[in-house]
Amino acid sequence: MKGVEVIPLRRFEDERGWFVELARASRLAKPWRQTNVSFSRQGVIRGLHFHERGQDDLFACLQGMARVVVLDRESGQTFTEDIGDENPVAVYIPGHYAHAFESLTDLLFCYHVTEEYDPADPDEHTIAWNDPRVANLWSTSSPTLSQRDLDASS
Repeated sequence: MKGVEVIPLRRFEDERGWFVELARASRLAKPWRQTNVSFSRQGVIRGLHFHERGQDDLFACLQGMARVVVLDRESGQTFTEDIGDENPVAVYIPGHYAHAFESLTDLLFCYHVTEEYDPADPDEHTIAWNDPRVANLWSTSSPTLSQRDLDASS
């Protein structure tokens, strides 16, 4: 998918644990303005969300495993990648694509975004997780959803 980039992450491990360089500003298409971290229980889907004003996201699973799903709203083309402990990569997603992630395990998830969230004028739009273009990409058919994501799938 044009603009979606999988970025390998090198994990340096020793008896203390591990270290990973998650993002380098010079490598990304746009500078990021905000960093978010979420914890999700297995079976949660967060999304599909998109940003009309073009906010890009850099997704990384810090612990556990997540399935990233990206949808080109115009062409219907999709992209999916399982990321985290077993596949230490980050995924860069241009904002015009709808994007989501599913918790394949309990997980700690980080995403850098290129625009700050403005609660007075949010640029958050939702497509149902079970939209026919992506419904077959999830590992679950009965996810745990936020109220906003649940409302989109009704």
